[in-house]
Order: sequence, then structure tokens, then C-alpha cells
Amino acid sequence: MTTPSIAPKPSATLVLLRDTDQGVEVFLMRRTDQAAAFSGAYVFPGGAVDPHDHAEHWQSLGIDDADASRRLGLERGGTAYVLAAIRECFEEAGLLLAYDAKGAPVRLDAIGNAADYEGLRKALAAGEINFVEFCLERQLRPAVDQLLYIDHWITPFVEKRRFDVRFFLAAAPAQQIASHDNSETVAHAWLKPADALHRFKAGEILLVTPTVKTLEALAAHHSVAEIVAHFSRPRTIRPTLPYIARDNEGKRVLLPGDYAYAEIAKRDTEHSGTLNCELIAGVATPLSPRVRRIVAPNPGIMTGPGTNAYLIGNDEVAVIDPGPADESHMDALMQAASGPIRWIFTTHTHPDHSPGAALLKARTGATVLGMATPVEGPQDRSYVPDRQVAHGDRFTVDGITLRAIHTPGHASNHVCYLLEEERLLFTGDHIMQGSTVVINPPDGDMTAYLASLRALLDLEVDYFAPGHGYLVGQPRQVVEHLLVHRQGREDKILRVLQSQPAATLDSLLPAVYDDVPLQIHGAAKRSLLAHLIKLKVEHRVVEFGDQWSVS
Repeated sequence: MTTPSIAPKPSATLVLLRDTDQGVEVFLMRRTDQAAAFSGAYVFPGGAVDPHDHAEHWQSLGIDDADASRRLGLERGGTAYVLAAIRECFEEAGLLLAYDAKGAPVRLDAIGNAADYEGLRKALAAGEINFVEFCLERQLRPAVDQLLYIDHWITPFVEKRRFDVRFFLAAAPAQQIASHDNSETVAHAWLKPADALHRFKAGEILLVTPTVKTLEALAAHHSVAEIVAHFSRPRTIRPTLPYIARDNEGKRVLLPGDYAYAEIAKRDTEHSGTLNCELIAGVATPLSPRVRRIVAPNPGIMTGPGTNAYLIGNDEVAVIDPGPADESHMDALMQAASGPIRWIFTTHTHPDHSPGAALLKARTGATVLGMATPVEGPQDRSYVPDRQVAHGDRFTVDGITLRAIHTPGHASNHVCYLLEEERLLFTGDHIMQGSTVVINPPDGDMTAYLASLRALLDLEVDYFAPGHGYLVGQPRQVVEHLLVHRQGREDKILRVLQSQPAATLDSLLPAVYDDVPLQIHGAAKRSLLAHLIKLKVEHRVVEFGDQWSVS
């Protein structure tokens, strides 16, 4: 049964900054331990959008909803978020971003004495007066032009209180002194972003995930002007919706970009927040009603947590990539199969993907399908397919369709398989999660690999199911990123070669791959050679013995 999801409340948060001799500081407030949401945490001022925050109440002050909505990517209603951020900041922090009747930044002493000022804050917070009336009576105009829209977060489905929060940034108003309200907030502090993060990691203060991520973005800059310039650059702001999962340490918050994010977002259709997000050898993980994954017990620097085997179908089962010749892994595959295993597909014949085919065939009598083993390179020489697949071949497996996509490059006999009904592509090692694929000549071919990557852009695919790691979302963006990355590496090779008359592989390696750990330089050297061979074929570099130089 699907867990009912609570609709998130439209809300706004204001990140206030100031320059000091020690660097830029950000304003944070500690919420009371009795707060219904984020109790005890240090947060930015903010709260839910009020009915009076909407544009129709502000027409007499000339506030333009169209402009605010455009900035937030909304058809209408953007004003409500901006004004809510300004109002909540005044109620909670006592800082008012507004102009007076002459268009100058407002001074709070012009509003009234200290008692009047505190009384107004409390009356606003209690709903005894609304912000519109407050501004009209004192001829104030909220400084909506000073707020810069920087982010958008939505509370996870599993939380009992949910918020749809727009984040804004502004320089703190000069000649105003911040103070907490002693109601929702019980303390406040101006902190350098890096110091706030240090105190959080040391367990001295509590921060929630959106605050942490915002502080991380701020910490890279040294002045308010630099931060404003950074966030003013044109970019698309998409909502961040965290998912909750479990690992061996307990609750885990997953964000876009985390390896397990796309998979948990796909699997947790009931929004339970209870799914395990670890890759554990021998454990069958359902990825859909017709697809399960079992990780082989062969973790390593090149295999990650282990090689993924996929079981497809229920009444009859196909296995993609049976992995290494490990009897315990074969036991796990047999136990996870909900019906007889009829087919064994292989993506390629590297030793971590295909040797299990012979063992599994001996146990099940299944038909082994794949491309023949190449004569060059480290290959599984024991592999003999019962039937060789060709590009475009379609196979019916328990009423669903697998289509073979020949993708040479990592290996000349590499094949991806598209589960057409689910738009799920089993990529083997053609696309791996979290790292680029090693291209190892002579069987590995960089030109072929890049062509195979581009060919994937023509497929209708929702997810990649790689040979190592979790399901991968946004497949088109992943392919485009890989193409850009490979082009960047190639450009770097040419730049290094242009700076010296000639170079060997060993002298090129540390300069071209200075951004990867030393322990994988051995594999990187093979990909470097593959790039050089491609450039040589294109007559862009030349080879003399063990020396390479630009043409």
C-alpha cells in the first residue's frame, strides 16, 4: 500500500551575508528544541508563505509579480515567496529589507522606539497585523530587488511536515542589528560558512541538509560581492528532493548526484524511506517487478562493490552477466530466480563478467548468448556462446523484449541489452557509475567507444543498469557528460604535447592524469594509449619509437 504523502507548504528562506575583516559571514538562528520542525537546528531565517504575501495585496506599492515569477520559473505567484522571505526575516531576526518613502534603505529607528519595534515583530508573528498593513502604514516598500534566488528544496516524502522552499540571498541591511525572537528561535550567530561547517562536523551545532549544502557553496568565496556574482550567473534551478534510505549505519539522506539516488527514487514507490541502499554481495535487489540484481563477491578497485548480474523475468528467467566463476554466486543466482533460468546473456568476455556462464549453464542447461571472445587482450578464454548475438537482435524473455546493441570500444565484442518495455539499458562496462571506462588497446578502441556512446543518444532510455554500481538516471545527460569528459582529456593530451617536443607514455601520464589517484594510473595509462592511437589515426599526433609528438 502506498504511503500517503503530505503536500509540502510553499515556504521561503533568506540567506543573509555581511563582509568582515575576517571574511564573509552568514546569519544563522537556532530553533527552539520544542519546534515542530528542525528542532534545535541552526537555520536561515524563513517560514511558510502567508496568504497576504501574494501579489494582489501589494499592487498599491507597485511590486511586479511578473518579474518575481519569471526569476523563480513560475507562471505566477513568485512575489509571495520573495515577500515571505523578507517578512519572515523581520519577524525572526529583526532585520528588515525595505525602502522608506524617499527610496532609501530603511533605518529601524525610523519605525519607532525599541518597544514599538519589538511589539510590531510580535504582532506580525502572531498574525495580529499583516505585513501589507505594516508597510503601508509606515510608507515602506519591501526591497524585493535585493533578493537573489539561489536554490529550491522540497522536504522528503516520508517526513510528517513538508516544505517546498525557495532559497534567496541578500546582503544584510546596514545599520540594523539582528536578534532572535525568543520564541521560535533561541539563539543566533554570525559565522563564516567554513566555521559553521566545522562546528557541525565536530558535533557542536546541528544543521539540516539544505543548510549544509548552502554553506558549502558559500564557503568557496571570500566576499559578499563575489558570492552575488557567482549566484547571478545564468543557470537553471531545479528542485532538490532528497530521498531517505537505510544503510548499515541507519538512516541516510540521498541527494541528486549520490550514487544510490536514482535507484532509490525509482524503487521506493511507496515513499517508505526504509529501503536498503547498500550493494551487498549475494542479496537479490528488486529493481522492477521483472528485474532483480545480484552483486558478485568480487569487489576491487576496478570492479567497485562487485559485478552486477541481472535476472529478468518471472515464470522464465534470463541472466545478464553471470560474473566470475564463483559457486556461491551461482547459488545466489539460482535462489533468486523465480522460475527456470532459460537464457544467459553476456555483455562482453572480460574475466569479471562471463566466466560464470559455463557454471550456470551446467546447472540449468540454459542457452548462452553473446559475442565470441576476441583474440587479443585479457579475455575469458573458456567462454563459448551457444548463439552469437548481432546488433539489433531481439529476444523474447518471459513475454518481454531484450534488444542487443553492439557497443564496441571497451571491448570489441561488447553488447548492451535494452529491455524495451521498461526503457532500461543494461550497459555492462560500456557505461560505469562513478568512473570512466578503461579503454585497453589493442582490443579496446577509443574511436569505436566514442561512436558507441554517441549511438546511445538515439535510444529511448530512462535508466542505465551498469555492470558495477546502482541504476543510473538521466541517461542522456550521462552520455553527454562522458563525451565532454573524453574530449577534455584528449584536449589535455594535445596541450601537454604542444608544450614539449616529444614525450613517452610514462612522462605523459602524470601530466594528463594528474586529477586521478595514483593507484589507478596503471589503468589510466591504457586509456592514454587509446587516446593517442585515435589521434594518430586522425593524423593529429605522430609516433617515433616510444615517443609521441603533435603532428
